[in-house]
Amino acid sequence: MSDSGYGLLERLLHRLALQSASIAEMSFELDQKTVRTDPAGIRNQRHVFVSGMARAGTTVLMRRFHNTGRYRSLTYRDMPFVLAPNLWQRLTALSKHDMEHVERAHGDKLLVNIDSPESLDEVFWRIFTGQEYINNKILTPYKPAAKIINKFVHYVNAILSTHSPRCNRYLSKNNNNILRLGSIHQAFPNALILIPFREPQQHAHSLLRQHGRFSELQTESEFTLSYMNWLCHHEFGLDHRPILPKEVAAPPYPTDTLDYWLQLWCETYSWLEHSKPEAALFVCYEDLCVHNANWDRLAELADISAENETDISFESSNKSIDFNADQQIADRAAAIYERLVTLARDRLS
Repeated sequence: MSDSGYGLLERLLHRLALQSASIAEMSFELDQKTVRTDPAGIRNQRHVFVSGMARAGTTVLMRRFHNTGRYRSLTYRDMPFVLAPNLWQRLTALSKHDMEHVERAHGDKLLVNIDSPESLDEVFWRIFTGQEYINNKILTPYKPAAKIINKFVHYVNAILSTHSPRCNRYLSKNNNNILRLGSIHQAFPNALILIPFREPQQHAHSLLRQHGRFSELQTESEFTLSYMNWLCHHEFGLDHRPILPKEVAAPPYPTDTLDYWLQLWCETYSWLEHSKPEAALFVCYEDLCVHNANWDRLAELADISAENETDISFESSNKSIDFNADQQIADRAAAIYERLVTLARDRLS
């Protein structure tokens, strides 16, 4: 994401649609009046929600599901009126606006175009519940009110109503959903909730690298910083805000150190180990890379065919790195990782 990808009018439209809560809420309400399908009909569908720390393989896993053609996800084509998918689709129906595949801003060789699925539904939670979990320095786990959960069901129903009947399941990759996994399960009790994780030191190094990369990008581009804030993407960058329970202190290290990100990995996955809904499954990304049977099992659990034409593969990005993390933190991370691997393999065997 950078200014170069958007013209002046596009940037103004994004600012109008995403920055103003009143306009966003109005677009949602107007869109809901156009939906003719019953939200009760989607509550028990086998939707898929992918949520973990950034850089855990969540995007690749989401794209593997998306490429089956069975799911509707929000895409860049839904931007910027992401809360009004039906109205925006009608307004842009005559436009054939496309873009070539380009490497995304992360510099990780993943290509995106206007129809690439992305974690855009966080706009819903920010607009309707932002004051409950967005704090000055952290994002805090919370339990949205029942009326908001019901509103989210109506939102997903509106998204699904824009697509063909074959795509009758919702697919979401939203790392901030770890803040509210219990509520996601309450909204869609039959959904498959997946929590990917990676080997902690490799994962921490990837987060550290992205933090530096996005801090530089956001220093050069105010729009990039605003864009990520509108989507509540605070995983790294100048406005980094970690996800932490209120009783857990932030890592006492600078964010430009491996120790910070490794301890944040420990706090996040240790908390998820004890707080996630029983139905949610941990998924070891390293296992996905080396055991095809793991994807086959996930497809079986999702009630879809594992054999689909796709150019998405699970590839290890582990690098040979000279780690200098605090040994106590490294030992704690290794112990948590070992437990998560056991939990993941037990559920996917």
